[in-house]
Amino acid sequence: MSIRRLTLDDLDACGRLAKDRGWLPERPKWTLLFEVGEVYGIDAPDGDGLAATNVLTRYGGDHAVVSMVLTASRYTRRGLARHLMEHVLAQAGDRVVSLHATEQGRPLYESLGFRTVGRVAKLTGVFRGEPSGRTRPAAEADLGGILALDAEVFGTDRSALLRRMPGFGEAVRVAEGGFGHCWRNDDNVVIGPVVARDEETARALIGDLASDVGGEVRVDVDLTHDGLVRWAGEHGLGDPWETSLMVWGGELPGDRSRQFLPFMQALG
Repeated sequence: MSIRRLTLDDLDACGRLAKDRGWLPERPKWTLLFEVGEVYGIDAPDGDGLAATNVLTRYGGDHAVVSMVLTASRYTRRGLARHLMEHVLAQAGDRVVSLHATEQGRPLYESLGFRTVGRVAKLTGVFRGEPSGRTRPAAEADLGGILALDAEVFGTDRSALLRRMPGFGEAVRVAEGGFGHCWRNDDNVVIGPVVARDEETARALIGDLASDVGGEVRVDVDLTHDGLVRWAGEHGLGDPWETSLMVWGGELPGDRSRQFLPFMQALG
């Protein structure tokens, strides 16, 4: 049950654990999480890789996100996930903590005091639509405006993450009153974050980013944005898979009505 802080030397072991639970290895995502977050794990007693993991990513002094809560199939129901969750909640201190939960994981989080505040649908497909004419590729001079808008909407500082967008992602675009980014995962391109003053601007950013990269894309849409969900379906993005957005220790900061897509579910 000994918890240790993992390093990039454990990256392959994290991928093997993910595959053991039916997830993709998602090496690009794990690498980013190692850079911006704190990855914790429990070594497998049999000496074969990791028995369990999770990740804590802190944003300023107000908010933190937990992700990658995984337990090897041969070590389930031994309290490893709870042990790791209690550890990261202690590390989070006074921060409000959020996470995206599957139905399988939700009972554990509820027992720890998390409550559901929303539902999020993963939608995938090949985007069908024309360029909006309202967005353009971001330039270095746009960074200050992107960071200021995001801090206002997200409610705390995640500049260390957003400064990585040009190197990590496939494209960054800006519009009047908004910005968007997309990044390549194992089996598709994930669009996010998308922060915008209104849904019309968000649609323009999402459509133009999808057109930039081509092929299959993924968006994670809060179901309160029902118009965006319908629009996505009309433009080729469907096959919904839902998770619960859960919060512990208070209310989410900021104005989430203007965050149309998260960076990724693992980062909020």
